[in-house]
Amino acid sequence: MSNVIRDYGDRALLLECESTDEVLALTVALNEAQIPGLLDIVPASRTVLLELAGPRDQAPTRQLLARLQVGAAAAAEGDGHIDVVIDVVYDGADLTDVAELTGLDVPDIIEAHAATPWRCGFGGFAPGFAYLVGGDPRLAVPRRSEPRIKVPAGAVGLAGEFSGIYPRQSPGGWQLIGHTDAVLWDVERSQPALLMPGMRVQFRAV
Repeated sequence: MSNVIRDYGDRALLLECESTDEVLALTVALNEAQIPGLLDIVPASRTVLLELAGPRDQAPTRQLLARLQVGAAAAAEGDGHIDVVIDVVYDGADLTDVAELTGLDVPDIIEAHAATPWRCGFGGFAPGFAYLVGGDPRLAVPRRSEPRIKVPAGAVGLAGEFSGIYPRQSPGGWQLIGHTDAVLWDVERSQPALLMPGMRVQFRAV
């Protein structure tokens, strides 16, 4: 493995990656490696944080990482399996703005968003919020210049290379293109988050 590895305090290591695809591939390899003393793996946009049991685990973990084999292509492409299908009503307040930014008309935006499977790269911002990557590149748009004070739960948005769903009402600056009734975070489930890193997600227009 050729990633830059930095000490993160004395009980963690921070691995720097070139892309979210590399983060996903590395996360898969780390989960399969079952490294002793590794308590948690926290993927982000361009980094992977490894939480360790104690300071004595840093040096041996570095040594294991140097020998870690990462199958980037296989992890990025997957086998075509869809883990979660999310029904979306494409009625977002920013559809017209997204059309102007992309040069696509609204039906093309809907088709582009729903036709290409997305992958959950990492979570953040709020419990249950997942940054989805790998969609149609024509949908890459900037965040709104003025964020909204209140974005409703279930709002589906675009920002940069990502798509995402707001799990609860909150402020937000993503371009809103629709909404869903899917429950992104439920503490009554065995796994509260509906979307986890590495999952393949398909949107369906309803």
